Amino acid sequence: MKERTYAIERRFLSKYATRSDASRGRDREETPCPMRTDFQRDRDRIIYCNAFKRLKNKTQVFFAPEGDHYITRLTHTMDVSQIARSIARELALNEDLTEAIALGHDLGHTPFGHVGERVLDSLSPHGFRHNEQSVRVVEYIEKDGKGLNLTFEVRDGILNHTKRGHPATLEGQAVSLADRIAYINHDISDALRAGVIRNEDLPEDVVKILGNSPSKRINTAISSIVESSLDQPFVRMGGEVAAASEKLRAFMFERVYHDANRSMQEKAERMLSALYERFIAEPRRMPETYVALAERFGDERAVCDYLSGMTDRYIEMIYEREGDYGENVSS
Repeated sequence: MKERTYAIERRFLSKYATRSDASRGRDREETPCPMRTDFQRDRDRIIYCNAFKRLKNKTQVFFAPEGDHYITRLTHTMDVSQIARSIARELALNEDLTEAIALGHDLGHTPFGHVGERVLDSLSPHGFRHNEQSVRVVEYIEKDGKGLNLTFEVRDGILNHTKRGHPATLEGQAVSLADRIAYINHDISDALRAGVIRNEDLPEDVVKILGNSPSKRINTAISSIVESSLDQPFVRMGGEVAAASEKLRAFMFERVYHDANRSMQEKAERMLSALYERFIAEPRRMPETYVALAERFGDERAVCDYLSGMTDRYIEMIYEREGDYGENVSS
């Protein structure tokens, strides 16, 4: 069955696509699956890992919103996967590899969204970046410290999905673009729902180019990528659409992200700073998996591993449990 997949890929994928039978492999050798390719196995491992399950209770932009339709880190991940797969399908890239990268790209994200990331970055002497942490999750933290033993291509795509990254595969490039397309558009929807902005606030020239709804903007972006990248050794957006997308991104940082982050800043700093100091002083108060990581990588790294893996609700519970530094963690 797997050989049939290989044959289909050889026949139909672009010459620039990453073929499943040409993977650079895993750090540890394994007995191959008779049915699934290595990229298909990676996708399945990510879906069933603990870090993936926790994404449903991690903030995207709006912390603990009242309503069931706001985006979480999990629904963002699903959006990225869908957009990235659409790009890969149109460009005849490896859809299994693309999906695996997309599903794993935010496994290392902190509670409190990017605010939590910045707080941990300021606390840790090693610094903290969620893309690097996502790789640590799949290499060292999952499965009680054994990791998921993913292929090089999936790990590379996860590491390099940020704007400043340089993925080694076109599938990784597709995920990087899909991430930006997804978060801008669903964050606009959340901001409209929260009353932070109105539709008429969106830059008029941007709306004219990209469209006046999430579906139109996403379709415009994907179409531009396909037109610019078909049968090319790269995946990129066309100039006019890319410039409009950057202007929309700048608008969101100015009008939405700054205010949303400010509302979480004090809570994130208070909880993460207090717990970081507590576990640095007493690392054995952490679960056994993280105590073992502390012995292997040092206390500072293991404490960041533990804190970044927490959901928004769990960190509040641990904050209350661990000390007398706050009477009302909901304030």
